[in-house]
Amino acid sequence: MLPKNSQLNTMIKTPSWSRISIVATLCLSTWVSLATAQSNASFVEKDVTGHQALSRELAQNMWGWAETRFHEQKSSQAMQQILAEQGFKVEAGIAGMPTAFVATYGSDDGPVIGILAEMDALPGLSQQAAPHKQAIDGKAAGHACGHHLFGAGSLSAALTVKNWLQQNKIKGQIRLYGTPAEEGGSGKVYMVREGLFDDVDTVLHWHPGDQNTTQPMSTLANKTAKFRFHGIASHAAAAPERGRSALDAVEAMNYMVNMMREHVPSDTRIHYIITNGGSAPNVVPEFAEVYYYMRTPSAADLPALWSRLEKTAQAAALGTETTVDWEIMSGVWSTLPNATLAKVAHDAMQTFGGIDYSPEEQKFSDEIRPTLSKRALKQIGNEQKIATFTDDIYHATASTDVGDISWNVPTAGFVTATWVPGTAPHSWQAVATGGMSIGYKGMQLASKTLALSAIRLFEQPELIQKAKTEWRERVGDVQYQSQIGDRSPAL
Repeated sequence: MLPKNSQLNTMIKTPSWSRISIVATLCLSTWVSLATAQSNASFVEKDVTGHQALSRELAQNMWGWAETRFHEQKSSQAMQQILAEQGFKVEAGIAGMPTAFVATYGSDDGPVIGILAEMDALPGLSQQAAPHKQAIDGKAAGHACGHHLFGAGSLSAALTVKNWLQQNKIKGQIRLYGTPAEEGGSGKVYMVREGLFDDVDTVLHWHPGDQNTTQPMSTLANKTAKFRFHGIASHAAAAPERGRSALDAVEAMNYMVNMMREHVPSDTRIHYIITNGGSAPNVVPEFAEVYYYMRTPSAADLPALWSRLEKTAQAAALGTETTVDWEIMSGVWSTLPNATLAKVAHDAMQTFGGIDYSPEEQKFSDEIRPTLSKRALKQIGNEQKIATFTDDIYHATASTDVGDISWNVPTAGFVTATWVPGTAPHSWQAVATGGMSIGYKGMQLASKTLALSAIRLFEQPELIQKAKTEWRERVGDVQYQSQIGDRSPAL
């Protein structure tokens, strides 16, 4: 029993109208926030669905064109035309790349949010939209990384955000960046170098995949170059002593690099192909070329390792009495994760849920699954789920030029299930699934997630500030410097 006149007793017996008012205000505020969130989600659902036919047609056309890096003329032009017709201001041919563009809508007196749109296909991966391996006659390339879905899905999201800004008279700006040559061309790096992201508050992107996940992710930094050896041609049988084989030099370099693999950090990756090995076996090759990729988790570690790679080229030339020169083709930084933005994307994706296959899509999935790895059997049904969100960083082994943007602007991306679970990127199965309705459904989920994420950032600028604070903490004292130097795009 409480003693008489105690403060607690008084509080219980005498209602505090100020406290009641505060509680009522908080309840009303929460209700309004929930109602607004539901209203925005409904708007996004309706708007994205409203131009679903447009985005699917665009994706299907891009899939058919399958244009490789720096040659995405039809894809880029198609996107630019749609954006211009929808009221965006389009600036094309930027950063020295004919197919790069920036499309802008909105005012200069609010947040600036960028969305990335890739468009390039991969060479040598022509494939029909069928559950068995079958190339398209006359086609040499295919969208094995789903960039046709990436581009069309991002464009769809930008249209929805534009419509929302317009309808609600919100101050701010949405930008769609048409970014060519992600596959080995580092297109975004040139855009960063031109300062095209300097005034952007946050950047959002996504990527086709075989699951739905928004987990914060890092990728590997990389650098690529073509090493060109020059020798002396001669008859390989009649006068071999007069020749100096450029191909021998390539093979000597490759041998030394393969020995070097044992003496680099275990998470370093080195790949190469011989792009020119001579023209005839009975002619000592006077020219040969080898194309190298090197990847590391941190861009800071690349210079020392790359220097060793260059030394193998110099040593190979010395030992074979040839000469060598090389051209840096591309180079990207690792991706800097941002958990704040990733959580915004996760909440948005959760709003819409996973993907349900139609009977026809399930049949396609069942038919293509035996061509996948055993891992695919463990992933059946992943397209229906949204992966649980954690702040733990997922360390991917791929590389992307998004990395360079992320070291200059708070950036986050996510993955949706555009492929049958268990599908590997850069495979014929990815091309096949990306050319039919399974791919389009994953793209639609991405469009909705991007759009609702951007809308929430416009409505809650404190999230942008939180993302910037996290970004500054992660960057620390690292000074960004492009891996490509002052070279022009390798058109």
